Amino acid sequence: QVTLVESGGGSVQAGGSLKLSCVASGDTSNMRYIGWFRQAPERKREAVAAISPGGINRHLADSVRGRFTISRDNAKNTVYLQMNRLEPEDSATYYCAYMKTDGGWWSVASNYVYWGQGTQVTVSS
Repeated sequence: QVTLVESGGGSVQAGGSLKLSCVASGDTSNMRYIGWFRQAPERKREAVAAISPGGINRHLADSVRGRFTISRDNAKNTVYLQMNRLEPEDSATYYCAYMKTDGGWWSVASNYVYWGQGTQVTVSS
């Protein structure tokens, strides 16, 4: 069992920055891919980014590439999502998720077994 807790959300103006954190606790002895997803009201959940256990492989959605970066500090069991040049379209609840043992494509939500409670990001124009 793994528990994920996100933090760092808030309200910013367009062009601003936020840094989200996802802290994992519990049975984290076998590190896995961790992903970030987001969901806005009346929209489908969207994959944003993911990072491999050692941090070597990093994936970003086309909509955020060049503006967002993902990183992790395994000593702190924490994954970060640095979001720069935020746009109103980035407004959503952001969730981090822990991949299943047998893995799968990073952007598929069903490949993740544990999810955090989410943190709200609101970007005003």
